[in-house]
Amino acid sequence: MPARAAALPRQVLLAAIAVICLEPIVFVLMTSLKSADEYAVNRAGWPARPTLANYVEALAELPTLRWALNSALVTGGSVLISLVLAAPAAYAITFGEFHGRSLLLGANVGLIMVPPVVLVLPVFVVMVNLGLINNLLSLVILYSCLLVPFSVFFLCNFFRTIPAELAEAGAIDGAGPVQLLWRVVLPLSRPAMLTLAVVNAIWAWNELLIALVFIQNESRRTLMAGLSLLQGRYSTNQPLVLAVASLSMLPVALFYLFSQRSFVRGLTAGIGK
Repeated sequence: MPARAAALPRQVLLAAIAVICLEPIVFVLMTSLKSADEYAVNRAGWPARPTLANYVEALAELPTLRWALNSALVTGGSVLISLVLAAPAAYAITFGEFHGRSLLLGANVGLIMVPPVVLVLPVFVVMVNLGLINNLLSLVILYSCLLVPFSVFFLCNFFRTIPAELAEAGAIDGAGPVQLLWRVVLPLSRPAMLTLAVVNAIWAWNELLIALVFIQNESRRTLMAGLSLLQGRYSTNQPLVLAVASLSMLPVALFYLFSQRSFVRGLTAGIGK
């Protein structure tokens, strides 16, 4: 009983923080169920007459599904490429024996600090010369480059939790570096890889600035960039905008919920070392 009483203030504090964090999501969902007329007179209250008309309009009259497909292609491609590039690099830094390993890891940490906005203009010029403007491939390339430094840093921290004796035993059995990575390290790193995939997918799915600059064709926009088109200069149908925003949260939320156990396990094992 004393232990429960001692934990009560902490639980109350955590519950209060959870309520504060969930309040914007509740507001988005409530507003999306209102008509434009009701929102004009009742902005913060519960909807008096909940309606799904905004969701029907978002799916039937707007290219929401097309934008979502574009976001899925960009997110899936960039996350996959970043993992394929980061895993061997992190393996080499962690288990390799060559001069400059610490410098290479430090360079990755330094690249994490670079704001993506400073790269927009020079990369835009490169994409213009390559003819990739209004092409989803331009987003996949740039997102992958931005995700690799953090991915390498994250995987390095997780790989350090793997006993070096396992790699040494594999090497004694005649396994080469590629076989050790594929058959020993990666199977043990599934929670970390899934955690990294979730974190990178959330960032790529929600990214807006680069998508607005590189994709100017309406049908090729990502969901976040398409959502910005619904903001009018003089007036905006906020319930419709928030209905699309609610739909945009659904895929990432489901992805996280289905991978929650591995996500927490990989996060604590990879960062806690």
